[in-house]
Amino acid sequence: MKQFLSRLRAPALAFLAALGGFATGAAADPLTVALSTWVGYGPLYIAKEKGFFKDEGLDVKLVLMEDVKTRMPALTAGRIDVAVTTVDAVLAFTSADRPLTYLFAVDDSRGGDGIVANKAIKDVAGLKGKKIAFTEGSVSQFFLGVLLKDAGLTVKDVEALNMTAGDAGAAFVAGKVDAAVTWEPWLSRGKATPHGALLVDSSAKPGLITDVMVTTKAKLEARRPEMTALYRAWSKAVDWQKTHADEADAIMAKGVGGWLEDPKVFAETRAGIVFYDSAMNATFMDPAKPDGIVATIANAKALGEAAGLFKLDADPAGMVAAGIVK
Repeated sequence: MKQFLSRLRAPALAFLAALGGFATGAAADPLTVALSTWVGYGPLYIAKEKGFFKDEGLDVKLVLMEDVKTRMPALTAGRIDVAVTTVDAVLAFTSADRPLTYLFAVDDSRGGDGIVANKAIKDVAGLKGKKIAFTEGSVSQFFLGVLLKDAGLTVKDVEALNMTAGDAGAAFVAGKVDAAVTWEPWLSRGKATPHGALLVDSSAKPGLITDVMVTTKAKLEARRPEMTALYRAWSKAVDWQKTHADEADAIMAKGVGGWLEDPKVFAETRAGIVFYDSAMNATFMDPAKPDGIVATIANAKALGEAAGLFKLDADPAGMVAAGIVK
């Protein structure tokens, strides 16, 4: 796995937005959303192609920034308006001076990420002392960390090798490591080896590997109507995708591009994730829900601080933007 909003031109436009949205075709500064090449972001291209952004009075610019270490600093510096990334990745970039806030969820890994391991390893506890390849500081480490924590272990209890997800999968297929935290197609390739099996995948932990729209709290307050409009456009795109699957895959594959430019490959990869519609967002983004985004933030905070990646003086519930998801 992986691993764009606008300033109102005049008080009159802000007043119209406050009454329930922008007039169709209303002039607006571009809303810049930065993202990487990932299947879960496909509905953004549906929203652009089918005019859902325009219907909401938005001029959205989708900007490709593959590296989260480029994307998130650009957000905190104000060079972009919104970034798309995983819940855990946000925490390393927020600060008291430039606090970040979660707007809404876009997709959830439901089998697209996982751990392939030697057949002799029967459960997560069996990873203790084993050679495991994963990308340090990534959602793969977060996923592994949560699973190890549940088994009474930490990353210090395994022999960690820092590799990209693709290299980790290839190393496992070649028999060079005992296990790898990776995603498709390497999960399938790992399972297909004589020595390999799927130990666990992300379907066992729904809501854990979730991509979200995030912005700064300052940007949210300056452009709140547009942030809400972005959410409405996203929800329309997801609803449209449900009833136009083949056409949607063609639009999304073309928009996302890269290794996902073939609609068939896109559709196969999409099978491992789920897009968040309005009903799912209403549940997941509710700070009062014990198994929603607050739990994921709290897990990421605890693991990140334990690993010495950051020290964050922030309440997880206070990081969720109120009033965007309705």
